Amino acid sequence: MPPRKLFPTQSSCDGLPRTRRLVAALVAVPGLLPALAHAQLAGEAAQAQALDTPWGLRLASQLEDHTVPGGERAATFVLGDSTTGTADRDMAAKGSAEVRQGASAIKADALHYDQDTDMADAYGHVHVSGNGALFVGPEAHMKLESNEGYMTAPKYHFTMTGGSGSAERVDLLDNERSVFSNGTYTACQCETNPSWYIKGTEFDFDTGADEGVAHNGVLFFQGVPIFASPWLSFPLSGDRRSGVLPPTFTASSNNGLELSLPYYFNIAPNRDLTVTPTIISRRGVLTDVNFRYLSPTYSGTFTGQFLPDDAITKTNRYAIYIQHSQSFGNGFAGYVYYNRVSDNTYPEDLSSSTSQFLNGTQLLYQQEAGLTYNNGPWSVLAREQHWQTLQGSTPPYGREPQLNVKYSKYNVDGFDFGAMADYSRFTITADNMTQGQRVVFDPYLSYSVVGPGYFVTPKVQYHFASYDLSNLGTNSVAGQPKNFTEAIPTFSFDTGLIFDRSVRIFGQDYIQTLEPRLYYVYTPFRNQDAAPLFDTADSDFGLAEIFTPNTFVGEDRIADANRLTAALTTRFINAATGDERARFVIAQQYYFTDQRVTLFPGESQTTARHSDLIAGASIKLGAGFASETAFQYNADNNQLVKSSIGFGFSPETGKVINLGYRYTRANTTLENQPINQILVSGQWPLSHRVFVVGRVNYDLRDRQLVDGLLGMQYDADCWTFGIGVQRYANGVNTSGLATSATRFLAQLTLKGLSSVDNGLVTAFRSSIAGYTPPPPPPAPESRFNNFQ
Repeated sequence: MPPRKLFPTQSSCDGLPRTRRLVAALVAVPGLLPALAHAQLAGEAAQAQALDTPWGLRLASQLEDHTVPGGERAATFVLGDSTTGTADRDMAAKGSAEVRQGASAIKADALHYDQDTDMADAYGHVHVSGNGALFVGPEAHMKLESNEGYMTAPKYHFTMTGGSGSAERVDLLDNERSVFSNGTYTACQCETNPSWYIKGTEFDFDTGADEGVAHNGVLFFQGVPIFASPWLSFPLSGDRRSGVLPPTFTASSNNGLELSLPYYFNIAPNRDLTVTPTIISRRGVLTDVNFRYLSPTYSGTFTGQFLPDDAITKTNRYAIYIQHSQSFGNGFAGYVYYNRVSDNTYPEDLSSSTSQFLNGTQLLYQQEAGLTYNNGPWSVLAREQHWQTLQGSTPPYGREPQLNVKYSKYNVDGFDFGAMADYSRFTITADNMTQGQRVVFDPYLSYSVVGPGYFVTPKVQYHFASYDLSNLGTNSVAGQPKNFTEAIPTFSFDTGLIFDRSVRIFGQDYIQTLEPRLYYVYTPFRNQDAAPLFDTADSDFGLAEIFTPNTFVGEDRIADANRLTAALTTRFINAATGDERARFVIAQQYYFTDQRVTLFPGESQTTARHSDLIAGASIKLGAGFASETAFQYNADNNQLVKSSIGFGFSPETGKVINLGYRYTRANTTLENQPINQILVSGQWPLSHRVFVVGRVNYDLRDRQLVDGLLGMQYDADCWTFGIGVQRYANGVNTSGLATSATRFLAQLTLKGLSSVDNGLVTAFRSSIAGYTPPPPPPAPESRFNNFQ
């Protein structure tokens, strides 16, 4: 039986008859007032107001609870159109009858109250209210002070949590606990025909513990049973509680149909455990265990996945993900990252069964533990780092161990100075690769002169490096020494001006700035071909990198330089709010000598007299429109080297459209394969409740879909349903070509019962910038709402 309509009790609007009944009741049974409980207000609310009658009410700024002093008993009031009784014994009332004690009230057509037993028997349209709960039925038998008794054929509503339902009988054990026989429960706020409800032979409710338990429970959605359990525990307010979470369903081209049934253990407010067995039609049963913990000084997660005897590979498959961070106090802290999978194809085979992988395939798994210290100018890192590298990826170097110390002081009589010292022992899992130890020391000193509209900052720094190599790889240069040192100085000079003026554009006042900047770097040439590439690569070339002294990232190469970077920036700032509405930048580097240091020995050297031209623009207009654009242009060859164009439109929450275009000319880093892709993504409502989401990343050169997503979400009052189809990259084949797979996701969320994401919301959020999930259920009402 689904929950029936729960009619709110209509209160009387004319105060005079109610006052007469109250006076009559008090006069007739003075013995029913053994001790008055004084509910005193504070502040101005406690002051007497102008009252038109002696029994008038005072106004308070808010409703408050006032407990009865120890050893005293709350006053009992009996009201009715007609009353009879015996002083100090019992009282009967008919016609709009009521009995009240403290925050509890019983209303009925007729009732009888026995003072000796504190028992109230009510008949006809009975309403029992108190402690944030309301029960309605044909009759009730209650002890007022202990709130103990029973009621037949009740309909109920928990005001503070929003739950409601009906039953054949309810036994109230105290102010918080109750037992319902052959009843229903739902958190939907509609009065009739809720979208979902639980039906069971018995319900145990504990509003204090915020927990409900259904025995022999069956979960119905739209009148159709979708889940059954002999014991079903659920939270009354939607908060975390131990119990079975709703099942989730996905389908993928790799694994076929997948059905997951999570079980959640609410161990403590700061610890929980979720165990999720997933039936994979083509492989078997994968069990996922996720443990989370949080404390003021440490936090972390542990996730383990195990698939015994994979039906396709005939092997046991597993994955482990551990993250832990801890503060020891006084600036000391530590962390552990440990990630490992059982085999090379685990991520591409089982990516659709977990939320660990969404687009692309993870081929590197970090295994690292470290200690840190941060206090004032000091920063220290000591760590042990290793990598698990899957087939298809180049193994990186691990640091076993590394000790890094940094010291920085700022604005000491205008000077900034500091140093970085690092010791690392580099190891690698690949064969015939150079390994060894490296010690680096990089001190620096700068002095800034800053005034109204200008700044000047000269800076000098040194790079000292010492290598002790234990093994020379096949890519070592001829006559490679195992022990050698390097010492390379660098001088830089950074200066700029800032002009501003007031302008008016389209009726809006702005402050426009004009900011020319010059950045000069000089580093003498030092032959570094003997140094291995432990952690060094070419730096990207963009607006952030052109104002750095080194064209490499890492400590194994320091580029020789004699160059000047010139840039011009103009910004438009809202004069009233200070918000930057637009920015335009153009920059270029000019080389006075050729750069001779290259990443690999024998590479061609830089011989151009200037770099590519870089231009960028950032614009924010009204109505949620924004744009980010950047270009890299080679004027000598009249070629567009790189471009990135992006537009975003989000007029309000739940409405967003993104359009992007990315182009990079073919180069050796890209294996002479250019990037020429267009990206469109968005979220938009089709109606008040239906939202569509989508993403298309399309390769214009190869005329194929790189990745895509199409989905829909329906947001009802007490449930949300979403579906999505995702095409994603999941590795490379034996020929080295990228491969992809498809998965289908469906997710039903019953608001007020539980919420679990099977990867659908995560996929929407990661694929669509600005995506907003459906709102959570409304906050529970105060227990004083609809006060009886």
